[in-house]
Amino acid sequence: MRLIGYARVSTAEQDLAAQRAALEAAGCAEIVEETASGADPGRPALGRLLARIGRGDTLVVARLDRLARSLAHLLAVIAQLQARGVGFRSLSDPIDTAGPSGTLVLQILGAVAEFERALIRERTRAGLAAARARGRRGGNPGLVARDPAAIARLARAREDARLARALPAAETWLGPVRCLRPTTPWPEVARTVNAGLPPGALTLSVARLKRLARSFVCHGLLDAAVLTPARRRGRAGGRFRAIELAAAAYLRGRPDATLAELGAALLRLGVRPPRGGAAWAPASLKRLRDRGRMVGLTGVPPASSPLPAGRVPRG
Repeated sequence: MRLIGYARVSTAEQDLAAQRAALEAAGCAEIVEETASGADPGRPALGRLLARIGRGDTLVVARLDRLARSLAHLLAVIAQLQARGVGFRSLSDPIDTAGPSGTLVLQILGAVAEFERALIRERTRAGLAAARARGRRGGNPGLVARDPAAIARLARAREDARLARALPAAETWLGPVRCLRPTTPWPEVARTVNAGLPPGALTLSVARLKRLARSFVCHGLLDAAVLTPARRRGRAGGRFRAIELAAAAYLRGRPDATLAELGAALLRLGVRPPRGGAAWAPASLKRLRDRGRMVGLTGVPPASSPLPAGRVPRG
């Protein structure tokens, strides 16, 4: 288990030494440092750390305010980490998701956040009713006046809320998008992503997948190159890569699936054998399964004789 520290200060005049010393004393072999405001949603160092931290690792901070700009943001980030099997620890706060007490504190924080939202809703309704009784027009004065600064603040708030909703499920689509774009068209990327979704989950449309990718690009969590149009060169190779990832994504959620079940799932997704035909050959499916194990996408240890790099399964 790796302990990875994250240290942040708001300005260049502030010193990271105290945070660095605390994280080193806690046993962090790696410390990611950043100079950025806590209110900035596009902190690139934090975004890259959250994107690469893996199962079994633990993210460690000196204080909660070094990581999150609000309680809602904190809970969203921790939900994303827990969904990927990553632990979280704050050295100055009684929060450590590896133990029951830390989990209890998180549950209490979640209840407090919901209580706070309920109070805000109640106060807002009461304030609007009182304003109407005095004959005042409701709404944000800046938005009513079409103030550019107020409109920009609203747009940032909406984007932050959209990102908070998208973070917990990001691992279901972020990997395929990074691997396949921009060499592979969005429809094939969407099929690859949907192959790995758990049974009963809502599939992602091409439009929805593009919106998520644009949001992550805006926050520095994804390379902007994924949004460029798909290149014509290497399109066939991109399609084969999409087939490999679709098979690997399916097997990640169903590691005990038979080759027949894998072939049926690919056909349901509209993924046909590269050379045509109505059904996948067992040998091709076995090569797809071994290729997925080799690249570590299925959650199953690699086979003893994996498919060599660059080989394309034949249908």
